[in-house]
Amino acid sequence: MVPVVPWKDSTERVLWWLIAGTKGGATRATIITSLKEMPRNPNQLAHNLGLDYKTVRHHLDVLTKNGLVSTTGNGYGTTFFLSPDLEEEYSKFEQIWSKIGKNKKSNSGGT
Repeated sequence: MVPVVPWKDSTERVLWWLIAGTKGGATRATIITSLKEMPRNPNQLAHNLGLDYKTVRHHLDVLTKNGLVSTTGNGYGTTFFLSPDLEEEYSKFEQIWSKIGKNKKSNSGGT
């Protein structure tokens, strides 16, 4: 099941929930960081991050449904990039990740 915030909320609150408050937060943070560097398709992300393609797709779906990631194109060529809201609030993501990132990395178990 893909977690989705049931209300329109601030980007910061969504980030806290999806990065710090749910399983898979470390993987989502890694994907966000990678997309900040350069927009990519799921296959490129999986390869660059050393993750399973299906895992990457799941986390991209979560991030997209919660308004943190946007897409362009379709099919295999669909490219993912940070949403305008996340681009604008990226410093908040960095603050959250700097506070909880070390703990999440050691407890992530690859999810």
